[in-house]
Amino acid sequence: MNKVLKEKIMEAFSSVLPITAIVIIASIIFVPMSAGIIIMFIVGAALLIIGMGFFTLGADMAMMPMGEGIGAQLTKGQNMLLAVGISFLMGVIITIAEPDLMVLALQLAKSLNIWVLIITVGLGVGIFMAIAVLRVIIGVPLRFLLLFFYGITFALAFYMTKNGNTAFVPVSFDSGGVTTGPITVPFMLAMCVGVASLRGDKSAKNDSFGFVALCSIGPIISVMALGVVLQITNVPPNSLPEEEITAIAGYTDRDVFEAFLFEFPDTIKNVGTALGAILVFFFIFQLITRRFHRHQLVRILVGFVYTFIGLVVFLTGVDVGFIPVGSLFGSELGASPIKWVLIPLSMVIGYFIVAAEPAVHVLNKQVEEVSQGAITQKVMAKALAIGMALALGIAMVRILFNISILYILVPGYAFALLLTFFVPPIFTGIAFDSGGVCSGPMTSTFLLPFAIGACATAGHMDDAFGIVAMVAMTPLVVVQLLGLVFSFKQKKLAASQLEQKADTIGGVSEDEAGHITVFEEGPAYG
Repeated sequence: MNKVLKEKIMEAFSSVLPITAIVIIASIIFVPMSAGIIIMFIVGAALLIIGMGFFTLGADMAMMPMGEGIGAQLTKGQNMLLAVGISFLMGVIITIAEPDLMVLALQLAKSLNIWVLIITVGLGVGIFMAIAVLRVIIGVPLRFLLLFFYGITFALAFYMTKNGNTAFVPVSFDSGGVTTGPITVPFMLAMCVGVASLRGDKSAKNDSFGFVALCSIGPIISVMALGVVLQITNVPPNSLPEEEITAIAGYTDRDVFEAFLFEFPDTIKNVGTALGAILVFFFIFQLITRRFHRHQLVRILVGFVYTFIGLVVFLTGVDVGFIPVGSLFGSELGASPIKWVLIPLSMVIGYFIVAAEPAVHVLNKQVEEVSQGAITQKVMAKALAIGMALALGIAMVRILFNISILYILVPGYAFALLLTFFVPPIFTGIAFDSGGVCSGPMTSTFLLPFAIGACATAGHMDDAFGIVAMVAMTPLVVVQLLGLVFSFKQKKLAASQLEQKADTIGGVSEDEAGHITVFEEGPAYG
């Protein structure tokens, strides 16, 4: 086996093992499940590990160099209108290709045509992708755009709440979260670095993040606008029927095998269509610009094959193995007398499940590279895990006590936006990008059914959506607080070095002073 692929699969194994163990242990203690469901879950976890290994290798070889190359090419030309047009088109195509969005659309199939939602979200991302490129080229601080667009977002949310569209508000915020999944995130992160790299000024590094952040806002606004136009006031989720859960409980090993086998053709078709659209766009781009050399093209195409295999295996594993377990888990706990267990159990699941999100590894690696090691992958992983745990704990409190999502999102986003004035700009970009990255396929395929199941038995179906929005919000606060700590440490280190330098100069003769080595300063952010 390819050595790098083996390493990626082992990384995925160490990421997925904790969440698999937690669910199995919790099922023994709180929600006894049949052998058929447990086998489906374990097979799903195994496919998830293999799929994630292939996908992360494919993203390294294809999506990231492609995104960075397109980003750099856009800023190389002098035609800003063309750059904006290509960015818009690219944003629409990669969003329609995003599997997480399809999962959310299927959950809403009872109240909205799935393609109406997908096209609306795609247009939202396309417009904000163009805005994101313009921001980096012109050099507009990210915080000002975030303040402006989130101001519009919450004004629309209050308008909808006042006019009885309350149920559609959480769906809008969830759309922003699921848009940034395993296909879009590696591409957006790399494209942002590519656009920023050609600026060449001192603040270019600070603008190496922020694409995901802005592209998460576009779908929220566009889906809210759709809700206002269509006057949608009721959004019943497409939850797993009880008879289907009962049928799964009686599965034999052959039934489990057939369930996964029958899922593969549909997944191959969906992933093939999604990646095919990106591939066609890439070939047209290459024919016009001749940006990539032959050996780079071969590497990108091989990376596409790895990405395709990884996504097919990964999505089959989560669709067949994780959705039924998530739905059953949530509904059984929501109906039990110890429903309060949902809060601590969700926090533990959240702490470990974030490591199983494919795009999180891509983000953490890029943060370490861009920060030249000042922010390690380990520190980022810990911060995101804490953020995810808080998000799920708050989300379950909201479901159990039927609290309006705006009571949580408004103060949360207000605090996150306030922090942007105190933390180094690069941390603001990383934090708002992290919000979109954490709400990936694990959230939409395991946690969303889990929350819907809990709502169904807790009697608050209006709260079924919104968990993706909660997951997307908490990293904004946690990662910026991490940036605040780094900023304080950096200032303290600089003061210590200056003091040490002053002591050294004060203790030498005038002749020796000419040979003093001046301390080098570490990387500065902000």
